[in-house]
Amino acid sequence: MNVNRKKGPLYLQIKDILKDRILHGVYAINKNIPSEPQLEKEFNVSKITVRNAIKELVQEGYLEKKSGKGTKVIANVSIAKLSKGKRFTEILVEEGHNITKKIVNIKRTKLSPETQLYSWFGEQCLQVDRIYLLDYEPYIYFTHYILLDITEEELKDIQINSLYRFLEENHIRLESFRDEFTVSTAPKHISETLKLEPNTVILKRIRQSSDEEGNVLEYSEGYYNTTKQNYIVTYK
Repeated sequence: MNVNRKKGPLYLQIKDILKDRILHGVYAINKNIPSEPQLEKEFNVSKITVRNAIKELVQEGYLEKKSGKGTKVIANVSIAKLSKGKRFTEILVEEGHNITKKIVNIKRTKLSPETQLYSWFGEQCLQVDRIYLLDYEPYIYFTHYILLDITEEELKDIQINSLYRFLEENHIRLESFRDEFTVSTAPKHISETLKLEPNTVILKRIRQSSDEEGNVLEYSEGYYNTTKQNYIVTYK
C-alpha cells in the first residue's frame, strides 16, 4: 500500500491505516500485527517510520510491544484523549455499520463582534463543514470553527481525513472537551443534506474543545439524524 508525503507525515498515515485495521478486526485483539520488516516492505518506508507509527498506537492503548514477542493488539476501542470525539462512531463500526466522512466546505469565516466565537477566535477563523454517512446515507452534519490562521492559497491544498489529526498536524493540541446536547430543528441547508422532512426535531451536539490552559481552540455544532440511528453512549 502506498503512502504519500503530500498527505502529511508518513508515520501518521501508517498509524491511521493500522488503527483502521484494528477497529475493523483485520488485526484481531490479542493477536500480533505484522512484523516491522513486513510493514516496512508493505508501505515502502524506513524502519524508523514504522516504529514511530507503532509507538503512537502503543501510547493510545491499542498495541503492546514486547521484546522478542512482537507487537500485540490489546484494545480495539480508543482510550486516548484525542479520540474521545470518535467513540460514538467506533461503536457503530463495531456493530457492523459502515461509516464514511465527507468534507462539504472549507473556508475562512469572518466573525461578528457580538458572537461568542469572536471572543474566542477574534475577527476570523477556519470553518469546516462535513458530513458523516451511515451505511451510505447522510447521518450527521458537523460545522467546526477552528482557531487557525490560514491563507486563501493554503486553503486550496487542505485535505482532511481525520479532523483531530488535522488539528494535531497544525500544532493544535486539545486536552479537554465540553459537550452539550439539546433538541432542535436544523437550518434549512442542513435539513436538506440530511434528507429530513421540514421542521423535523433532531439531536444537536455543541462541543467546545480546549487546550491545557482552557483556551477554546475548536467549537462545533453537530446535527444527528436520530430518525435514522439513536445516539449511543456506553458505560463500562
